[in-house]
Amino acid sequence: MALAEKSQTATVQDCSQTRLSSTNQDVAFESASITDKLAQHATRCSTPPRHSAFNKFILYENKLRFYVIISNASDSRHRIVKIDRTSQNDLNVIEDETDYSGRQMSAMIKMLDDGNKTSGGIGKARIIFGVAGFVRFTAGWYMIVISKRSSVALLGGHYLYHCESTEIIPVCFNNKVDKPAEEQRLLNIFKQVDMSKNFYFSYSYDITSTLQLNLTKPNRFEKTKWWFNDRYVWNFHMLCSPFNDQSPRGGQAWLIPLIHGHVDQAKLNVLSRVVFVTLIARRSRHYAGARYLTRGVNEEGNVANEVETEQIVSEALTTPFYVPSSEHQSGRQPSPHYTSYVQYRGSIPISWTQDTTSMSPRPPIEISVVDPYYTAASRHFNNLFARYGTPMIILNLIKRREPVPRESKLLEEYTQCVRYLNQFLPEGKKMVYHAWDMSRAYKEKTQDVISYLEDLAEESIQMTGFFHTGSEPYSHHLQSCWEDEQYRPAWRKNVRLQNGICRINCVDCLDRTNAAQFVFGKRAFGHQLYALGVVRNPNLPFDSVAVNMLTEMYHDHGDTIALQYTGSALVNRVETYRHLPHWNSHSRDIIENIRRFYANSLLDADKQMAINLFLGVQGERHGQVVQARGKYQEWFDTENLRTLFPLAESTQSLSDFVGRRGDFWSEYYRPLLFTSLEKHFAFCMSTPPGKFIKGVSYSPFLPSSMHVVHQPRLVTGVKRRWKGTHSSLHNEKLRRKPLPADIADKSQLMHQSDPTQSSGVLASHLLNPKVPSEELSEYHRCANIYMAGKQLIDTA
Repeated sequence: MALAEKSQTATVQDCSQTRLSSTNQDVAFESASITDKLAQHATRCSTPPRHSAFNKFILYENKLRFYVIISNASDSRHRIVKIDRTSQNDLNVIEDETDYSGRQMSAMIKMLDDGNKTSGGIGKARIIFGVAGFVRFTAGWYMIVISKRSSVALLGGHYLYHCESTEIIPVCFNNKVDKPAEEQRLLNIFKQVDMSKNFYFSYSYDITSTLQLNLTKPNRFEKTKWWFNDRYVWNFHMLCSPFNDQSPRGGQAWLIPLIHGHVDQAKLNVLSRVVFVTLIARRSRHYAGARYLTRGVNEEGNVANEVETEQIVSEALTTPFYVPSSEHQSGRQPSPHYTSYVQYRGSIPISWTQDTTSMSPRPPIEISVVDPYYTAASRHFNNLFARYGTPMIILNLIKRREPVPRESKLLEEYTQCVRYLNQFLPEGKKMVYHAWDMSRAYKEKTQDVISYLEDLAEESIQMTGFFHTGSEPYSHHLQSCWEDEQYRPAWRKNVRLQNGICRINCVDCLDRTNAAQFVFGKRAFGHQLYALGVVRNPNLPFDSVAVNMLTEMYHDHGDTIALQYTGSALVNRVETYRHLPHWNSHSRDIIENIRRFYANSLLDADKQMAINLFLGVQGERHGQVVQARGKYQEWFDTENLRTLFPLAESTQSLSDFVGRRGDFWSEYYRPLLFTSLEKHFAFCMSTPPGKFIKGVSYSPFLPSSMHVVHQPRLVTGVKRRWKGTHSSLHNEKLRRKPLPADIADKSQLMHQSDPTQSSGVLASHLLNPKVPSEELSEYHRCANIYMAGKQLIDTA
């Protein structure tokens, strides 16, 4: 980062040192003759590919105008944007969409400086990292610029950044405010949304959409006004309101969409292979707010605390989303080293509220609107069908029995809602609903909470699948040769796609929901590693290095979401439901409960006001638009029930993407910049400490201590059940036929439970290998055939 900023500073100095003579007073932007000549010359010059993203910004400021110089990483493309500062009420922005070379831009800056000498030149060069938008309160516009950033993730050669600092700059130089006290009050409220925490962006990767959408539907925004998914863009109001809700022509080059949520990335070293694990949480801007002030669903079908969580697991064998084609020498094909799995959390889609005036730590729950046709919920689920497809799995974790009914009210209403809406859906498209009292199962210890959730997770992953950009490793086919041919699943030669989503909720969608999402993420993590060929079995045990790393990532993910919604971190963590709490967990839970009660009782009103102002929400309706009531029975759009990601179409789109839009060299590789590995993001990425026993690397997928490893009932004793298509009627037969490899793994775990004997056990295994009887008999049969053939040849 430091080297990048130094390089950008050097570019500014090079531009400012160029001086040419000019006699024009205000040649600048308005001078048609000079600009046209430069533009004509720029079009004649060979320009780099259009995929070369702009990621360097230089701001010049004087009393009359702002000049924003936009450049790419290699300094081969430059553009200029002028913002007028003389008008207080109007925002005048002139965008020049011509691409200039470095020499042409230096000449342009020189002419701008000479033309503005009467107003002090164009001002001193200042480095920024993008414009987040414009905002207006009572009088005059403000420009929000990103003044500091930090790299947090790397996907396919595209950097994801965290917004570290922003500045609010008045656009009008002589801004006259009629109500200075009101203007300052609104400005202070606006600043309560801290843009230096949990806001993320990228210059060349669409962080507002999932990896599967980016790769398989690259043209999804061609018929829309914006180039991003505005549901998760929290500065959308600052991008659209200054331009009358219209997308500026060249805004994609200099306006930066920001998501609010959480981004984390870590790498896992598996012998000589490096695996990147990325977690991206996107918080919706619709019906956003504080805990007790935004509950349930609004009339448009948007729910409170809506967060989309994407888990990306990739192998860093090659950096981009493509690899050299095996058929064409100069061609490309999709890289098979990327996988992703998407989950969803959101409040119960019923109109319900909680009264906080009594200052009770647990306010009573009231169902404010009783709609027998569940119109708002139908809009919500129809929107989920349009965004994620089918099937829809719903996991409801609220309490079933209580001394004083609170959550149980919502359970009855929610169950009735799903039952009512399901009766109109066609067969095969009905929502799968699971209601389970997770809190009671934990307290009464009647069920193993984690084991039950793993079973549900396995069932959900089987139904929705996950995204994989390549075919299944051929080693899986070789390892399955021992199975009966009748039950042997076919080797998957195509990409794998996720159609459908699992929707998880509790009352707040925080503690229980985060624990459940971790278990689902853990199961998906095993399948993703298996699809990449990293592990031989997707059943990952707890207390291993890999799962501990994922647990910490989900803890950070849950704490961040909880702080944004309630003002405090998680109260109950994964260890709580595993009955492995830390010695200080009880006191920590008390402190977090007190902090949450204080924030919800005293600070939420101001927090909600700040969020509404930031998002441009007017009044108390959260920007709702009263919609006409739809049909009672056909509450869904039939088009939304189709397969959202067809295999043939998605495969073709993926190939087209890597062939045309997969370039990453201009941002990732900078051959003119001197750097070192210690300053490279991928080299310095967070890595869990590996374990070494007498110099031998310990597998990150083996538990550090011996304990009973739970295997979900759907995959017990099955090696590739999740890859096959045979029915569940064969499960019992498959369970009674354990894998020899699994038996060997179990024996190895028993021996490796004592770390001090690992080297000796390994040596004894190598000196005296134990071969399964089936394999030994097959070896003798092949040897006998070979000897018989040799005798026939000798006699002949």
